[in-house]
Amino acid sequence: MSSTIDITSSFIQGAPPSELADVVKDIKALTSDDDPSLIAKLKPAFQKYNEEQLVAVKLPGANDYVLISSYNKLDSSSSSQYYDTATSTSFEFDHTTSKASSPQSYTHDTQHSSLVQSILKSLTSHFAEHYPPSSSSSVFTVCATPDDSQIAILISSTKSSPKNFLSGQWRSTFLFDPASTTLSGSLKVNVHYYEDGNVALTTKKEVENVDVGGSDGASVVRKIAAIEKQYQEEVNRTIVGMNENSFKGLRRQLPVTRQKVEWERIRGYALGSDLRGEAKR
Repeated sequence: MSSTIDITSSFIQGAPPSELADVVKDIKALTSDDDPSLIAKLKPAFQKYNEEQLVAVKLPGANDYVLISSYNKLDSSSSSQYYDTATSTSFEFDHTTSKASSPQSYTHDTQHSSLVQSILKSLTSHFAEHYPPSSSSSVFTVCATPDDSQIAILISSTKSSPKNFLSGQWRSTFLFDPASTTLSGSLKVNVHYYEDGNVALTTKKEVENVDVGGSDGASVVRKIAAIEKQYQEEVNRTIVGMNENSFKGLRRQLPVTRQKVEWERIRGYALGSDLRGEAKR
């Protein structure tokens, strides 16, 4: 039988973008009487979630976001120290509370430092054009992989609108190999819509050994932009196709009233007039 730790860890891993705090609140409500210290025991699950989701966080006194991942982590796998290349800063991150602290000046030592800066410069322009500022978090980073053999290019953009019952996230994770000038990685989209229901979209695309055609930062970012554009177009076509075909077959043809059905009053509807929005006679 699965333990409470296993079950609640799976809840955390399945939390939609920007909704981890709500999931934690529910976990506390469901388990507080059984194990008041449960949340502290879930640190490994929080760390896995934050690193895989490329969570964005603001440093104390800063306006811009920095990114959490396994690639820009310092020291051991259990460490809670990370660094940001763009701001030359290291910091502590509490995975349980999702708070950053103790920022310090830090420059990561890598044999690819010139290329990292070149990619960072080109990615800054790409990011400003395609990931405009919003009320939610968007962030990117460029860093050498822990073994210093490749360069990680990470982009995370999250949109959260609780008033509209909507959250969504785009994640791009690429590894550039300077030796072969190829890109590999993945693009992921997660969307959650929860007004009067619960609808989720999760989609992913893998790319492997894509020839960049150059070893400079501009060439790398140009290829990333092309891959992202192609994927966005594929997702758009798929959604349009599902609306026009798959979902259409699931719906009964009813008059279009542009009014929400108040299901709690369904017994009182005079179906003909009420669904057409006509006044009762």
